[in-house]
Amino acid sequence: MQGDPLYEAYHDIEWGVPEYDSRALWEKLVLDGFQAGLAWITILRKRDAFRAAFADFDPEAVARFGEADRARLMADAGIVRSNAKIDAAISGARIYLDMRERGEDLSRFLWSFTDGKPIQNSFEQIAQVPAQTQVAVEMSKALKAKGFKFVGPVIVYAFMQATGFVNDHLVCCHRHEPIRRMGAG
Repeated sequence: MQGDPLYEAYHDIEWGVPEYDSRALWEKLVLDGFQAGLAWITILRKRDAFRAAFADFDPEAVARFGEADRARLMADAGIVRSNAKIDAAISGARIYLDMRERGEDLSRFLWSFTDGKPIQNSFEQIAQVPAQTQVAVEMSKALKAKGFKFVGPVIVYAFMQATGFVNDHLVCCHRHEPIRRMGAG
């Protein structure tokens, strides 16, 4: 969304930067789930409200959310109010903790789909950028098998782009080369 300072700052600072922190990845996965059917800018504008509503995306706190919390969230005009998406966030926190208890790190699990390093694309035009890939399909299936919701392949690919699993900055973009270098290590 060229011309929107919030969106441009997100693009120039965050989008495509490889993220390895499990909690940060879980937060982004939840936010991408809330984006389903909406524009990312909608979620971006509400991100601070989401962080406040979801205890700064602390999985331990969110996993304890009960009916009173669900009602509070459904009444919060600062976030996207969807019972299914709220339930998905709460159950996702519980899955995250269950994985951790079993010694499975969310970051290592997700990065295993790209052998621990970002996929470097060299698209010249936006029309070349896919909505999903086979890797996104595989990651989506694996997340669904663990019980995560709102993790279809299109959502997962958007997540992969945003968190640096794939560099989909166009080669003409001023961020393409810096992001490529981040993934070269």
